[in-house]
Amino acid sequence: METACPLDCPDTCSLTVGVAEGRVVSVDAGPASSTTAGFICAKVRRFPDHLYGADRLQYPEIRDGARGLGKFRRASWDDAMALIADKLQAARDLHGGESILPYSYGGSNGLLTHQAVDAELFRALGASRLARTVCAAPTGLGAMAMYGKMPGVAYEDYAHAKLIVVWGANPSASGIHLVPFLKDAREAGATLVVVDPRATPLARQANLHLAVRPGTDLVLALGVARQLFEAGHVDTAFLDAHASGVEAFRERAEPWTLDRVAAITGIPEAQIAYFIDLYAGVRPSVLRCGWGLERNRNGTEAVLAVLALPALVNAFGVRGGGYTMSNSAAWGLDDEQWRRVPQTSTRTINMNRLGDVLVGPSTPPVKVLFVYNSNPVATSPDQNRIAEGLMREDLFTVVFDQVRTDTTRYADVILPATTFLEHYDIARGYGNYTMQLVRPVIEPVGESRNNTEVFSELATRLGLGEAEDDTDTLLRVAARLPPAIGTALMETGLPVPPDGARPIQMIDTHPRTPDARIHLYPASLAAAGPLYAYVADPASPAYPLALISPASEKTISSTFGQLRRRKARLLIHPDDAEPRGVIDGEPVRVYNAIGDVHCMAQVTSRIARGVVSLPKGLWRHSTLNGETANALAPATLERHSGGACFNDARVEVARIVTAAVGDAEVALYLPKPVP
Repeated sequence: METACPLDCPDTCSLTVGVAEGRVVSVDAGPASSTTAGFICAKVRRFPDHLYGADRLQYPEIRDGARGLGKFRRASWDDAMALIADKLQAARDLHGGESILPYSYGGSNGLLTHQAVDAELFRALGASRLARTVCAAPTGLGAMAMYGKMPGVAYEDYAHAKLIVVWGANPSASGIHLVPFLKDAREAGATLVVVDPRATPLARQANLHLAVRPGTDLVLALGVARQLFEAGHVDTAFLDAHASGVEAFRERAEPWTLDRVAAITGIPEAQIAYFIDLYAGVRPSVLRCGWGLERNRNGTEAVLAVLALPALVNAFGVRGGGYTMSNSAAWGLDDEQWRRVPQTSTRTINMNRLGDVLVGPSTPPVKVLFVYNSNPVATSPDQNRIAEGLMREDLFTVVFDQVRTDTTRYADVILPATTFLEHYDIARGYGNYTMQLVRPVIEPVGESRNNTEVFSELATRLGLGEAEDDTDTLLRVAARLPPAIGTALMETGLPVPPDGARPIQMIDTHPRTPDARIHLYPASLAAAGPLYAYVADPASPAYPLALISPASEKTISSTFGQLRRRKARLLIHPDDAEPRGVIDGEPVRVYNAIGDVHCMAQVTSRIARGVVSLPKGLWRHSTLNGETANALAPATLERHSGGACFNDARVEVARIVTAAVGDAEVALYLPKPVP
């Protein structure tokens, strides 16, 4: 049976699912999308383990014991929904609709399961709005301000490039279908440059690896821009015709000499100069801008500076030339077209500040937290403060999920959700140019229900709407898509975006800014103060190491985290391990003022000096003491977008030993042998 994968990855793969006696027995690549038809990732190939594992939720549960102990009793849907509806109504009546906070993120959801019927319910309730800024806020804002989210270079066209720059992305872990096209390009003689603090699989194959210090991508990009101006490599005729803010941008880049850039980024000056020569002289060149460079205090401005580089040299107008950021806007959709309840003017709460909102003073206080499409204990900053807030006795928490997560432990009611193999959805890629119909291939496991059913039933119970199923929502949304897209989606399952499936930038597609120009110094952002103003590293003598938490090949954000059985390892460079007495394979403390993670160490030169790394989306069972990298991540916000600053975590690392017990204590933390 054929369907598609909506999980939070740029590719949106076509899938072929093997079903026997009503159970999924295999998941493999499907033929619909030619880009993804050859293979799929190991994560989704293991999807039956997620469907049928011991952690799969199959029926509603109501807390039965003290909060936070994770003890629940089975309940009927009627009892669970009646309780939730009563709590929503009571909160609204006593404290106002803004005392209700829906907490969700749509990365692994399509047009039907994120911000559709759910949005209509919470708008009708007058609930607090959520700023969904945990990911892609700085990149999205920067790409919109500079190019109006102009569609980028298609995966297939990377094979035509002679220079490929992968900046802040790791396609080997996320977006793997770009990798074969990179391989084709390299076999044809292309040069590969990777900008990343880690020696990722691509970085180890690259002609040049720039191991940038986290948070300094802005400095590197401005230094490259300065030299391009200085050496006369800027296409002034192109900029005169198609760009604005050129002189303001040049002025901000001017102070960033190569020696200064090298000192701050940690990259040797000769390597930076070599990269500049490549970028100035090799065509076609394509820059793949990822999301790693946004996860810090300089996120939006780093993205702006990096995306400015293709404009400076006019990398556009040729197949395999330009840049790729997110292509989600290529479809030109207005999601409000299918929402039947208009947007409200209620307060907005930044999802990255969940801990502060739950623990600190808030007017009105949050009395009902409804968590769905999300696992905040595993994915949001300042983990320990969130857990503290979830322990409030006057807070009623609903968690609607597919499996028992770290967040369900704190719930008052747990609702079992269907997976994408059990319901309809519409998925659009944000790297690969594809939109596909997600079809159910099996009946829901246990008593699990889809988002449309649950939120429309709550609306009915509260007198705010009518019940519908996902087929109703599918037909309603498809009918309100642009006709060429909606018709093709329902008839062939694979529509083509308006500018084509392989657009050439500045030929087939152009900036979608109001004046159709490239804004190198966007006035919309400059209103808040001068742009391209580097904010210095937050490291201190007490906490000198930069902690990053990049995507891994094991999970999609925190999805599939329950299947990860090996304890996580902290990557640390030998030069940082040696003075701390850290030994490969032995336990360490990674700590700062807000958290303390115990895990195993992996001493390796595949991480830059001064940087340590733990995987993104870890669940509590993946460390030795139940805290993860998010316990060390501050709840500070990137100044333009309100985005999360995970990579601004600064930490110290120490061996786990005590004066009394010494090295013998290490044995307490070593993995137990499997019987």
